[in-house]
Parts: sequence; C-alpha cells; structure tokens
Amino acid sequence: MTFSSDVKTELCKDELSKKCCALAEAYGVLLYCNTFSARQIRIITSSDAFAARLPHLFRRAFGLSFDVVPPEEMDGKRSFLMEDPEKIQAIFAAFGYDAERSVNHHINLAALENDCDKAAFLRGVFLAGGSITDPSKRYHLELVTNHASVWRETHSLLLELGFEPKDTARGANFVTYFKQSAAIEDFFTTIGAPLAAMEIMQAKVEKDMANAMNRLTNCDMHNADKITGAAAAQLAAIRAIEAGPGLDTLPPGLQDTALLRIANPECSLSDLAALSCPPVTKSCMGHRIRKLVELSEKL
Repeated sequence: MTFSSDVKTELCKDELSKKCCALAEAYGVLLYCNTFSARQIRIITSSDAFAARLPHLFRRAFGLSFDVVPPEEMDGKRSFLMEDPEKIQAIFAAFGYDAERSVNHHINLAALENDCDKAAFLRGVFLAGGSITDPSKRYHLELVTNHASVWRETHSLLLELGFEPKDTARGANFVTYFKQSAAIEDFFTTIGAPLAAMEIMQAKVEKDMANAMNRLTNCDMHNADKITGAAAAQLAAIRAIEAGPGLDTLPPGLQDTALLRIANPECSLSDLAALSCPPVTKSCMGHRIRKLVELSEKL
C-alpha cells in the first residue's frame, strides 16, 4: 500500500449523506478522470476503496449506475464504463452542460456554492486525478487533468480557499501541485483526510529531528578534527623544545603544560585547563600553549 492509497482509503470513509456534496465530489471525479465526453465516461483506478465507493457515489449523485463495472474480487487497475447516451446526457445536464454542444470542459461554479461542496469537489479531484509521494521521502502532491480550462479554474478555486498551488504542463496533461508540507496538510484536512495530514506532520517532525542530529554529529566531528589537528601541532612544538634545550629549562607553568599535553594528546584546551594543578582558566592554558609554540618557532 502506498501513502496515496492510504489517503484515498481515508477519504472514502466519508459518508455520502448530502446529495449536494455527492454531486460536487462526482463532478471532481469526472473532470479529473480518464474520459469524460459526450460518448463515453471511463474512470480507471487502482484504489480498492475508491472502486468500492464509485457505484454508490453515482447512484447518490445522479441515480444512475455504470454500464460496465469490474468484478469486486479483481486486483490491480479497475475500469468503470458508461456509454448509454441518456445517462451521459443526464450527467452533463446535472452540471449545466449540453452533452452534444460541449466542446471544452469548464468548472460550473454555480454547482459549488457552499464550502462543503468545494471541499467535496476537491476530494473527488484527488480521488480521480491525485497522488502524493511518501512524506518520509519528500513532499509532493499533484492533481492531474487533461482539460486546460479545468486546470486553470481549479487553480483559481484553490486560491479562493487560501491555497497557493503551483502549475505545470506535462505532455497532454495539466498538473496542479504542492511541495510544502504545511500546504499539503491543510489540503488534506480540507478535503476530509485529517489522519493523513497528521502523518505528514509526524514525518516532518521525524525528519527535522534526524537533520538536527546529523548537524550535531557533523559539528562534533568537525570540532574533534580541529582539536586533533591543533593538538598535533602543539605536540610537535613541545617535542622540538624537548629535543633542543629540554623541557626542564622551561618555567614551571610552561613545563607543567607541556607535560599535560604530552600525557593528554586528545584533550581540548578546556580539558587541559581543568587537569592542571592547580586548575587554570581556558584563557590561561591557551596563553601557555601559544608561548610553547613561539619558543619552538624560535628554535
């Protein structure tokens, strides 16, 4: 099961209680399905839940049944077909169209007067022409239709509802899409899939935590590399003094610091300062280390 399938399963749990919402949902399905013409209506889906919902949706919206319905036990993609001219004319008329005269499809906004109708319409759009990637990988939701006017008008409808979708053309299809997790969460909440919205929120939290841990790990590794590099340079300076005049020629403070560094090559300046007897500040320890390096350079 993909995340898209899970979302469609959740959407199909919404009851078809209001006829206006059933009409609006069916409208979205038709404008984003495979074929919606005066000669044929064909809806193809691989979603079990959507396949089970479609016959009930069309009976509730139009009082009509499909001419060809796939077997319930069928797996994979299923095709629902309607070719009866009277049925198709009745469906066109339900949205103010004339099947014989319609050339290009448009969204009849008079059929989507209420907010619940707009939400139901977008639910149908996603069920028939929508998909989303697994949010644990990336955020990308898209709605695909082959009607240019419907594509533009869906964009306007989404703007009216407070969304800011992006658009592109892909071959003969027209795509409306979202790439921001917050926008996708709001979209799913609007169309009736709050659990899917919460899953996206959870995925975002987990990714943010993983990114934060990676940043901390990289920062720690970078700091460790800096400490190791600095300690190696300091040890080289101390060994140069040891091989030359000798460490016993150093003042007591510098001699103690040199011996501490030799004994603790992996420690930071803060750690060396704490190990000093008596303990000194990090600034003091840094000053002593610099003096040792300067002495080695003079040699």
